[in-house]
Amino acid sequence: MGSWLMRRDRDVLAAFERHLLLERGRSTHTALAYLGDLEALRDFLLARGVGDHALEKAPPGAWDPDESRAVTPDPSVVAEGETCVLLAANLTDLRAWLGDMARKSRARSTLGRRAASARTFYGWATRTGLIERDPSLRLATARPARTLPVILSAADAATTLAAAAVAADDAEPVALRDRAMLELLYASGIRVGELTRLDIDDIDLHDGLARVFGKGARERTVPFGRPAARAIDDWLTLGRPRLVRPDSGPAVFLGARGRRVGQRQVRDAVRAATERVPGQPAIGPRGLRHTAATHILDGGADLRMVQELLGHRSLATTQLYTHVSIERLKESYARAHPRA
Repeated sequence: MGSWLMRRDRDVLAAFERHLLLERGRSTHTALAYLGDLEALRDFLLARGVGDHALEKAPPGAWDPDESRAVTPDPSVVAEGETCVLLAANLTDLRAWLGDMARKSRARSTLGRRAASARTFYGWATRTGLIERDPSLRLATARPARTLPVILSAADAATTLAAAAVAADDAEPVALRDRAMLELLYASGIRVGELTRLDIDDIDLHDGLARVFGKGARERTVPFGRPAARAIDDWLTLGRPRLVRPDSGPAVFLGARGRRVGQRQVRDAVRAATERVPGQPAIGPRGLRHTAATHILDGGADLRMVQELLGHRSLATTQLYTHVSIERLKESYARAHPRA
C-alpha cells in the first residue's frame, strides 16, 4: 500500500468520524472535538506547505478505502488540492504545530487534547493501512497542570438544595425539574451528559437507582438517596406531565418546549441555583460532580467505590478527589489548631 492517499481530507475525516462513533462508541460531542482539532492541524499543514508536491509523492496505485482497490493519481485532482494533506504530515510537522500553539500561549490542556486527537487519528490511519508509519508515536506534550476543582462545602450544598426546594414550592414545572436535576447530580455524581440522556425506564425510584450511559457508551448503575427520589417523583408526577408533548419521547427531563433537556439548560439551572446562596462559588454540573465525590470520600467511602460511582476508567482520575480532601483537611487544621 502506498503511504499517500489520493483522497480529500473531508473523505478521510468522515471515515475517521464513523470509526469514532461506531467502533469506539464516542459521543457526537467528542467526535466533533477530534475533528475540530484535525481541521486546525490541516490548516496549519497547508500554511506550512505540506502537500504542495503531492503528485510527486503519490505513487501509482494509492489506496482508495471506499473501493478497496488501487487508483491512478489524477493530476487535475491534485492541482485542485484534492489530496489528503493530513496523511502527508511527519513528526516534525506535528511538533511544529504544537510549538506554534505554545508560542501563541495556548493552555497546556489544549495542547494535550490536540496532541491526543492527532495520536488517535494517526493510530487509526496506520491500523487501516492509509499510512505505513505513525508519525505521532514519538509526539510528546507537557502534562497539563492539575488544578483542584472548585466545590461546595456540605453546608453550602445543603443550603443550595434547600433553596431549590423552596423555589419549587409552587409546583411550577421548570422549578420542579431544576430541583430534581440538582438533587440527582449531587446525590449520584453523574455527568451532565449522562443526566440529559436519562429515560424514564432508567430510573428506579423504589430502590433509588439510575442506569446511566457514560463515555464510550459504558453502562453503569448509580444509587441516589431519598431526597433525590422525592424530588424526581415530584417532577415526574407534577411537573413533567405539564411539559410533555407528543414528540417528547421517554426523556426524564424536558425543556420548557417539551423536548429532551439540553446540557446548556442544565448548566444554567445549576449555576443559577448556586448563585442564589450568598458567599458561595457559582458552579456548574461538573462542580456538583466534584462536590459529590469529595463529600463521599470525606465520609469514609473507599476510593474504588467512588471510581465505580463516577464511571472513571482509571483510578488515577479518581485520586484527584483525595487531594481535594487533603487540602480541605489542611484548611480546617489551619483554622482550628492553635499552633498551626
